[in-house]
Amino acid sequence: MSDERAGGYTHVNLLEVEDLAARFGFSEITEARFANEALATEATGVCLQRLRPGRKQPFGHRHQQAEEVYVVLEGSGRVRLDDDTVELRRFDALRVAPPVARRFEAGPDGMTILVFGPRHPGDGERLPDFWA
Repeated sequence: MSDERAGGYTHVNLLEVEDLAARFGFSEITEARFANEALATEATGVCLQRLRPGRKQPFGHRHQQAEEVYVVLEGSGRVRLDDDTVELRRFDALRVAPPVARRFEAGPDGMTILVFGPRHPGDGERLPDFWA
């Protein structure tokens, strides 16, 4: 899956990274492929997420330190950011500051998002009832 040359780079196909959503019983809602380990990243987090049509992520979350950037690769949907809701479409990029609670919902065609930002292990807080 990973191709590393002399420590200078790592090449990975994100679709070959384990889908953690399936491991935790969320496969009917989403896919979540966290590529940090596969890419051997030291400071950057990378995740490919696919939301099924009309479905919300299983829970919201926020961070204490990590600023994240979300890029919509396919489909459309919306995201709840604290008290705001933002509509998203293909190739929209969204920066979210650490303390802002967020939860995504796919439109009728689903939504594929690439997420990246700094890694701070243990920094995320799950919010199961956010935007219920």
